[in-house]
Amino acid sequence: MFGLNNRFSATGDGKKRRLPVFSISLVACYLVVSAIFFVYGFGEGRAQPAAPAEQPVEVLTVAPQIDMPEVAPEPQVYLDDSIPLPPPVQVRGIWVGAWFSGDPERMENFIDLVDTTELNTIVLDLKEEHGHVTFLTDNEIISGTARDLVPNIEELVADMQSRGIYVIGRIVCFKDPIWSFRNPELSHRDNAGNRWTDRNGVGWLNPYNRDNWEYLVEIGREGARLGFDEIQLDYVRFPVEGRLSDIYFGQAGEEQTRAEIIAEFAGFMRDEMHKLGGRVSADVFAISGISDRDAELLGQEFELLLPNLDAISPMIYPSHFANEGEGAFGNGVGSVINGVLFTRPALEPHGVVYNTLQHFKRRMEPNNPNQAVMRPFIQNSTDAFLGEGFFIPYGAEEVLAQIQAVYDAGFDQWLLWSNVSRYSEDAFRDS
Repeated sequence: MFGLNNRFSATGDGKKRRLPVFSISLVACYLVVSAIFFVYGFGEGRAQPAAPAEQPVEVLTVAPQIDMPEVAPEPQVYLDDSIPLPPPVQVRGIWVGAWFSGDPERMENFIDLVDTTELNTIVLDLKEEHGHVTFLTDNEIISGTARDLVPNIEELVADMQSRGIYVIGRIVCFKDPIWSFRNPELSHRDNAGNRWTDRNGVGWLNPYNRDNWEYLVEIGREGARLGFDEIQLDYVRFPVEGRLSDIYFGQAGEEQTRAEIIAEFAGFMRDEMHKLGGRVSADVFAISGISDRDAELLGQEFELLLPNLDAISPMIYPSHFANEGEGAFGNGVGSVINGVLFTRPALEPHGVVYNTLQHFKRRMEPNNPNQAVMRPFIQNSTDAFLGEGFFIPYGAEEVLAQIQAVYDAGFDQWLLWSNVSRYSEDAFRDS
């Protein structure tokens, strides 16, 4: 069971008091910037360097007051007549990569940060970008790809929950160099039947092959056994770098679109996790909600995904929207978001996040029968590779601007991302 014997707040703030619980970057030219994704670990944005580099940040001494929305108590939700899902938590959290969560001293610092501030959620990797399951397991289906990246993960999860922290388990889904190499019949293949790899030599699992679903859901089930409150699907998409025209999808690709199969997979994961009393969320490219062409390429169609999830997290990183420059993410014009032109979007964190969410909000309202939650990923990293004049240090002030944008757009949940899991502590109010 998810969160077995754990208790969580039903007051909407998701912190401290305990009741039963479980708890996608307008990239104008993918081929030009994919090498940057590889080198810097952006994209889904959370590749983990072996030796994290220090990044300059700009912080405030005192966090300014943020206008938070009033939140009505959430009703209890039922999957059917007999299985109740616990009240949802108003998530305010950070992602901690496996290379960091496996370090007890660092992890304790993250826990202390959440324990003493308005934060109430930590996202940990169950399966990371390089294809490894992050914990040792006797489960025969997934043990062959497991590494002891996060020792004593079950005890770690229990400790966090004992402190009132909501714990989400992230699964990198279809980007998988290990499983695709060991099982080429499950990978994307070219017209000659050979295993296809992207321009970085990375293999991807074929979403049309439902045997991959069984592998991924088994990781989710192990997450449930370990006590995770929620499963988060990342890289739940098709590849966008490399010789995409060489990929052969076969008969299945003619019967269902990319977006249809991704949405069906998300629904499958949600149904299976619901059986264990828990929820499922997914990270999606923000561009998928703005550009129909990109949504089709990625397989992330907002209206199809939304009914199959409990929460959706568009990755709204201002640095990753196209700018008017000629360098990284440059298209000579900029990005039009919600009818507003941003020529240098990284310089306008509030405007980019607010307008992206306003766009999503209009699409969300008529297409959300199961009341999935909007929970954007926002940025706490400084992307100096954009070049002078096109970036600013992302410290506490920029984080606060993005959080306020979430509230101004009418939403109340957010997750913060740093590719090296370093966060501007002065951005968070005391608990």
